[in-house]
Amino acid sequence: MIGENGEQLGIMSSREAMRLAQEAELDLVKVAPKAQPPVCKIIDYGKYRYELARKEKEAKKKQKTVEIKEVRLSPNIDTNDLNTKVNNAKKFIGKGNKVKVTLRFRGREMAHVQQSRHILDDFAKQLEDVATVEKQPKLEGRNMSMVLTEKR
Repeated sequence: MIGENGEQLGIMSSREAMRLAQEAELDLVKVAPKAQPPVCKIIDYGKYRYELARKEKEAKKKQKTVEIKEVRLSPNIDTNDLNTKVNNAKKFIGKGNKVKVTLRFRGREMAHVQQSRHILDDFAKQLEDVATVEKQPKLEGRNMSMVLTEKR
């Protein structure tokens, strides 16, 4: 049994513990029900629940969600267009997001998949000062994609 100020009250019957809690106009809460004997505490249950909710909310605030942003390219992309896409990817990575770079093949472009792989390699090379390749370029159907993450 633990008192309202955190002091140890020793082992006692549940009736006696309940009487002490009612005298203090507080609640009797089992803190460790599986312990031998079970540990109970005299506290204001509403305040206790409020404190737990506040702690959870604080923990949630400190979490950071990482989004995956996608940059789509085509095999016949021009250098200026590629530079624009690289700058967009830099912004995404700067904000702490992952970037999925997708090279889309349409029609006859599928015949030249291996020649187009250098576009993704160049893209990664231009971003190597701020990002690392998390997932190497891989062909999935009509798309070849890789994932870049922030450099640590």
